[in-house]
Parts: sequence; C-alpha cells; structure tokens
Amino acid sequence: MVKRISALLFAALLATGAIAQTVKIGVVNTYSGPAASFGEFGDRAMKLYMKLHANDLPSGVQVELITRDDGGPNPDKAKQLAQELIVRDKVNLLAGGAFTPNALAIAPLATEAKLPFVVLNAGTSVVTTRSPYLVRVSFTLWQSSYPLGQWAAKNYKRAYTLVSDYGPGHDAEAAFTQAFKAGGGEVLGSLRVTLQNPDFAPYMQRVKDAKPDCLMVFIPAGKTATAVMKTFADLGLAAAGVHLIGPGDITTDEELPNMGEVALGVHTVFHYSAAAERPANKRFVEAWKKEYGASSTPNFAAAAAWDAMAMIYAAIRQEKGKLDAERTMDIFKHWKNPDSPRGPIAIDPQTRDIVQNEYLREVRKVNGQLANVELETVATALKDPWKELQPKK
Repeated sequence: MVKRISALLFAALLATGAIAQTVKIGVVNTYSGPAASFGEFGDRAMKLYMKLHANDLPSGVQVELITRDDGGPNPDKAKQLAQELIVRDKVNLLAGGAFTPNALAIAPLATEAKLPFVVLNAGTSVVTTRSPYLVRVSFTLWQSSYPLGQWAAKNYKRAYTLVSDYGPGHDAEAAFTQAFKAGGGEVLGSLRVTLQNPDFAPYMQRVKDAKPDCLMVFIPAGKTATAVMKTFADLGLAAAGVHLIGPGDITTDEELPNMGEVALGVHTVFHYSAAAERPANKRFVEAWKKEYGASSTPNFAAAAAWDAMAMIYAAIRQEKGKLDAERTMDIFKHWKNPDSPRGPIAIDPQTRDIVQNEYLREVRKVNGQLANVELETVATALKDPWKELQPKK
C-alpha cells in the first residue's frame, strides 16, 4: 500500500510539473575562433526558441542544452566532446557540427550509441551517409552551388572558381562546374585555398589575370568571407569586369556591415536571408531583435538552429518527453514545416537531408543597411542534387 501511494504521488507530481523530466541536448559547436558565429548564433536561436515555445512542451517536461566548444575544424576534439556528452552527461540526443570534419568524427559515436545527431551546419553531401542516426537541418553545398551554376550559365560565358580546400569546398566547386558547363559555360580554372588563415591576394591576382566574366567563391562564412571581399576589392577585380558570385556563405547576413559597400551587387544563391519578406521570417527577425538588440541580425546558422529546435520539440511532444532513439529518428525523417523562416522545409526520409527552396539574392541597400535581397526562387523543394544525380544502385 505504501509503495502504491508513493507511486501515485510521484505520478501526480510529475503530471503537475512538480517533478520535471529533462530532455538533454548535447551541443558540440564552434564558440571560439574565427568561426565562432556558428556557435554564437546557433546558441541564441535555440535558447530563443526554448523561451518562446516553453508552453509547447508536455506537462512536467523541460529541455536542457549542454554546450561544448570544439574551437573550429578539429575532429579529434569534437569526437572527444561528443563522447563525454554521451557517456558522462547521458544526453538524449546530439546537435551541432559546424564543420564537416567534426560532424564526420561524431557520426560513428552516434551509430555506436544509437543516439540521434542533428547536424546544424556541415554542408558536405556525404555527411548523412556516415550514420543512420544523422539528420541534417542546414543545407548541402550542392543545393546552393548547382542552381548557382545553372543561373550563372545564363548570364556569363567564362568563370573561375576559388574554394576552401576541404569537403564543402570540393562540393561547391564540383556542383557549380557541372551545372555551369552543362549550361554552355567555360571554366577557365579552379583554385583551392587552405582552410586556416589563407592569404587570398596571390589567388585573386591569378583570377584577375585570367579575365573571367565571374568568380565563384566558397569559403566558410564569417570573418573569412569578409577577408575575401576586401581582397577582391583591393586588387580591383570588380573594376576589371569580374563579377563575384557564390553560395550564400560569402555574404552571410551578420558580416555584411563589416564588408562595406564592396559587397553591393554580389549575387548569391542560398536558402535563407534575414531580409526575406516571408511573414514567418519577419516574425523570427522581430523576435530576435527584441531579444538580442536592434543591431543584431540572425543568419543562416540561426535559422538552422531555430528549425532544429522546432523538429526536436515535435519529437518531444509526440513521445511525451520519453525519447526513444528509433522512434525519434522516424519522427525526424518525416518532419515537415511549411512555415519556416526560410520557407517550406522537410526532411527527405531516404537521405535524412533537408529539402528546401533556393533563392537568387543580391546585396543591396535597404533603409541604409546592406541586405541580401531575394530576387527569385531558383529551385523549389530541392533535395540534395549530389544524391539525386548519383547512379542508382
């Protein structure tokens, strides 16, 4: 009788929220170094979502973020941190992966622990093939660079490419080149630069000497993108008739004020812009500025983290706070959101990759501020083209 009364009391306390059931999310992201914006903006978005949607959780359930800083592209450290979160902190799921090498290092741990891992950024197409417990809410470089190549082929005859020498850069180069050539364009040359602290000047000079109509650049978003923009301007490529284009990483929203007017007129293809006129995005940006200040602007990393939390909360609601890995992955694989800040999105159940629109954007001044203005939708409900174009086995 005593045990029964105790059990009933515990159940009542849990139902009323007096005893909370906690869902632990272990986040391995980049919070320091040149790419710290990935962790900073992702963290802000996740916390803002939690604050605004606290009442969406089942009664007696709460969510806890446990964050760890990998410091940048450092797979050994990322793996160590993820292992600690799994073994010591006993998290219910993992999130993060700003860089592809880090996400690939964590993937085997997710498989071994049978723990869902929500990839918040890493954009190399192969990432989701490395574990059945990975789901990506961000993008792939093929999603932006392939339609960019298609658009560029209609506007330019000769192109040059310059990318960071790692997985996403190789994907951007291959996707753009394939689409640009298929559209009748000629690629005069391709350059790959070191990921850490590159000197862009000698590469830009080679591009200028080749006299292409456009230069397609991919480098990790943030301070490196600003360095590219300033070098492009300093060496006079725009004045020489070279048009700078790329996936959206080169004009990420939060860096535009640091780039200055040299960024004006740059065309990119991407899945998100803080300047987008979609009602859901306006609400998102308004809530962000109310929370973090009028001078702060959310970027694509923030949008991905926001959508990740929406997906995670959907699983928590459906499982009433008691997450089972297989059930959670099944929910993730069939999750859709027709009203994301970036437009309608879904997870492809076959690949566990994001399906989303891609927009042609141009940097313009809006109310005196630089913004990525969306001009048109160049791809609708686009799955990862790399996986779609692979020979079927």
